[in-house]
Amino acid sequence: MFALPGTAPVTITPAAEAQIARLMASKGAFGLRIGLKKGGCAGMEYTMELAEAAGPAEEVVEQGAARVLIAPMAQMFLFGTEIDYETGLLDSGFRFRNPNVTDSCGCGESVRFEPLEGSRAGQD
Repeated sequence: MFALPGTAPVTITPAAEAQIARLMASKGAFGLRIGLKKGGCAGMEYTMELAEAAGPAEEVVEQGAARVLIAPMAQMFLFGTEIDYETGLLDSGFRFRNPNVTDSCGCGESVRFEPLEGSRAGQD
């Protein structure tokens, strides 16, 4: 993982911790896997799924009763991200405050990252 020793690669707010713990308990899951996939108008979309176990090379972040698994291909893009859960009048859901994002679409569902040298990561 692209973390500093003794520093979690992502942080989880108390609201997100509570929601992740609820989801895990209701489905008997080991944790919430977070990743990225190509898609959306900005180029990349966050993915989330409940997982029964950690996969090879996945980074595991535990906080209270919440456990987040970070897919290997997403680790470099998620370093420094704060995961929050917001409840509003019109919608509720997880929010990612990611310092690595260079652009996002108007609806906030997809993001773009600065391409890595020699690759097309984060580009359409």
